[in-house]
Amino acid sequence: MELTESKCNGGQEVSLLDAQLELYWNTFAVIKSMALKSALDLRIADAVHRHGGAATLGEIASEVALHPSKIPCLRRLMRALTVSGVFAVAVKPGDGGGGEPVYELTPSSRLLVGSSNLSGIMSMILHPTLVVPFLGVGEWLRREPPDPCIFKQAHGRSFWELADRDAAFDALVNDGMVSDSRVIMDYVVREHGEVFRGIASLVNLAGGLGEAAQVISKAFPEVRCSVMDLGHVVAKAPAGTDVEYIAGDMFESVPPADAVFLKILKNCKKAIPPRDKGGKVIIMDIVVGAGPSDQKHREVQALFDMYIMFVNGIERDKQEWKKVFMEAGFSGYKIMPVLGFRSMIEVYP
Repeated sequence: MELTESKCNGGQEVSLLDAQLELYWNTFAVIKSMALKSALDLRIADAVHRHGGAATLGEIASEVALHPSKIPCLRRLMRALTVSGVFAVAVKPGDGGGGEPVYELTPSSRLLVGSSNLSGIMSMILHPTLVVPFLGVGEWLRREPPDPCIFKQAHGRSFWELADRDAAFDALVNDGMVSDSRVIMDYVVREHGEVFRGIASLVNLAGGLGEAAQVISKAFPEVRCSVMDLGHVVAKAPAGTDVEYIAGDMFESVPPADAVFLKILKNCKKAIPPRDKGGKVIIMDIVVGAGPSDQKHREVQALFDMYIMFVNGIERDKQEWKKVFMEAGFSGYKIMPVLGFRSMIEVYP
C-alpha cells in the first residue's frame, strides 16, 4: 500500500493514515461500548463512589471481587474508560517518587450511581439481545417487504413478544425505561415545569410502570395523572402511588384529559379539550437537527434513529414532525430543544 495524499472533504488534504485512523476509530466504537458494558456489569462506578469518588485499581478490584491476577487487565479496561471520558484518572504520589493512578467519577459516570441514574437504560441498550439484531442490518436491507423488523429477524419474535414471554428480559426493559424516565423527568420538572402548570389532568400514553407520571404527580399534586398501557404492563404497576393506571390500547382509544403526554405521537387529538381550554399534547422525543449542533449531539441523534430500527421505529426532523401534526389535524406546535439531544414539543388542537 502506497502512502499518498488524497483530496477529499471539500478539498482538504487527508493522508492515508488519517483515513485509516478514521475507519479504525469507527470500527472500535463497538469496543468502547463493550468497555462501558463491562463497567456496568462490574458496577465499577458504584465501587469508585463508595470510595468517595476516587479509587485505585486495587480498591476497585477489591470492591468488585476480582482476582488479583486480573488487575493488569482491569488497568487496560480503565484506560479505555478514561480515554472515552467515562472516568477520569489522576496520579496519587507514592513514597518512592512514583505514583499510583487514582480513578475518579466524571459527570458521565456520576449518572451511573445514586437513586436516580441511567444504569438501567444503558444496560438495556448494551444487552446482547439488543446488540445482536444490528449484526444483521445488511441482510435485513436486502430482504423485500413485507419483512420482519431486524429484532424479529434475529430472535424469531418481536421485541414486545419476547418481553411478554421472557420475565428476565421484561424486567431488563422495565428497569431501563424507568431509569431513563426518572432522570429526564426529574430534570424536566425542575427546569421546565411550566409546561405542566395550569393542567388539571394528564394521561401518559404507553407510560409503562408510570415513572414519568409519578415524577409529575409528586411535583404537581394538583395535576391528576394517569398512565395508559397494555394490560400485562399495567398488571405490574406499583401500588401506593397517586397515579391511576388504565389498561387499554392507545391505538383504539385514549382517555380524556387536559394534556396527553407521550414519547411518540399518535392521533389523540379527540381526547383533549380545545386549545383555549388548555388542551395540548406534550412530546419528549428527538427532533433530528434540533438543539446543539456539535458532533456528539448530531451523532447521537443519527445513531438513535438507526437504533430504533429494531422495532421499525423512526426519528423525525422538524418538517417530518410538522407533517405528522398537520395530518393529524392539529392547529399548531412549538418545538423546544431543551433536553440535550431530545426536544420537548407542545402540540395544540
